[in-house]
Amino acid sequence: MVTTSLNEKQYYFSLAFDRQGVLIILLILCIGSSNLGIGHGQHTLNVLKFGAVGDGKTDDSHAFLKAWQSLCGARGRTSTLVIPASKTFLVSHVQFLGPCSSSSVLVQVLGKIVAPEANAWSGCNYDCWLCFMGVHGLVIDGSGQIDGNGETWWNKALHFHVCHNLKLSGLTHLDSPNNHITIHSCNGVSISNLRITAPADSPNTDGIDIAGSTQVQISGSFIGTGDDCIAIKGGCSNINITKVTCGPGHGISIGSLGQGGTHEQVEHVHVRDCTFNGTQNGARIKTIPGGSGFARQISFEQITLIASGNPIYIDQYYCNGKANRCPDVGKATAVSGVAYIGFHGTSANDEAINLDCSNRGCTGITIENVNITSSVQGQPLQAICNNAHGRAISTVPVVSCLLP
Repeated sequence: MVTTSLNEKQYYFSLAFDRQGVLIILLILCIGSSNLGIGHGQHTLNVLKFGAVGDGKTDDSHAFLKAWQSLCGARGRTSTLVIPASKTFLVSHVQFLGPCSSSSVLVQVLGKIVAPEANAWSGCNYDCWLCFMGVHGLVIDGSGQIDGNGETWWNKALHFHVCHNLKLSGLTHLDSPNNHITIHSCNGVSISNLRITAPADSPNTDGIDIAGSTQVQISGSFIGTGDDCIAIKGGCSNINITKVTCGPGHGISIGSLGQGGTHEQVEHVHVRDCTFNGTQNGARIKTIPGGSGFARQISFEQITLIASGNPIYIDQYYCNGKANRCPDVGKATAVSGVAYIGFHGTSANDEAINLDCSNRGCTGITIENVNITSSVQGQPLQAICNNAHGRAISTVPVVSCLLP
């Protein structure tokens, strides 16, 4: 039988108490740091705490700006600004400027942000409505809405400029006055699960406009507007678009390129598993005569067409939306290495494939495993080419106009 002296019992009791006490103190510290957002370097703000009202009538622009300034200046690994649910925030032109102190800045939109009527912009000359500039590691997500109230002031825009490692997801964008989302000079962009809508007859309402940007991923989104669902402009490379449903709208476009005789470059653009439903165009490349540079290494694969106009279209005589072709001026953007693979569905016009290249010609065109029929029963379709060089394999309609 083992016995324990009084001193030994006191020692073990003291040791147990010390351990228990340490555990309790650690537990209190963990709970406290979690509540304070210290333990993980987090900093969370709510726009209501900065005077935002959210009644859809009061101008909350100043409150949003104050909240942003506090958020952007907060130190820590992650800073979060919450736009709460069940509220409608009236916000006019605001510039959200970076860089921020945190390596990651999260804007969680759960409520609705709405732009003012046109008379609120009288005498103003703003390029954009909500402008994020120089904010790296920016994440904007949530189940809320951004409503541009565009019916009355189509000439304004939503804009991201020099925002590297940008992530956008989950939001609904309605009736922007111009481009719903503009990505300019950004590197490393992920856009997913967005819903972007505007009336089919609304001018210049591109869903997503990309310029001067690299490493952009767009996936799992619905875009229905009055202009390009996605437009990829000069200075872009490594753009990947997957599982996007487009319609109404003008399709997914490269360009326009070369406006005003400019030198512009686009390369390594890949569009896959997308649907064009009732669009004016499908997979389109558009360049303006007189420009220079190139559009190359571009692919459109596994595309579904539902009564789409101009399913496959290269237009090197684009004239800024005018009905007539711009005249050839002897100088043009070089188009090469373009593949159209796995198109299937219906075309709303007779020319399912239209490759209208400049006098210098398009080269390296591949059309393969394409089966396009008319949305009008019994209507024959055709493929037409102008100075297009490449090959066609297993296509309906037959493509016999490509030059070697």
